[in-house]
Order: sequence, then structure tokens, then C-alpha cells
Amino acid sequence: MWARRGVATEICPVSYITGQSLAWIEEYAVWKMLRAPMIEELPAKTVEAFCLLESELGKEASNGER
Repeated sequence: MWARRGVATEICPVSYITGQSLAWIEEYAVWKMLRAPMIEELPAKTVEAFCLLESELGKEASNGER
């Protein structure tokens, strides 16, 4: 069983990480550092992944401040 802040699974969450997931995380890290290309130039799926990552990082940051 794995649980963290309102999310739980009975399967190791690592098994849910795909090659594409890892690519989005790596691309997000580069985009965050360089802010290029502009978000409007990225594919919709990539923007969606970036928005999700921004949201989750925000939750982690605010949770660490409590």
C-alpha cells in the first residue's frame, strides 16, 4: 500500500511511470529553467503535462511550509 496526501494505491506507483511520463518531466525541467519555447508553441498534451506538474509542485511546496 502506498499513500500520500489524499492519493493511495495498492500497486507500486513506479509502475505507472511510462517513458513518455519521464520525457515530460525532463522536458518540463528544461522548460522551467530556460522558459523556451513559449508555452503556446508546445503540443497540447505537453502543456497539459506541464500544468499538472506545476499544480503538483505547488501542492508540495505549500505543504512543506505548514
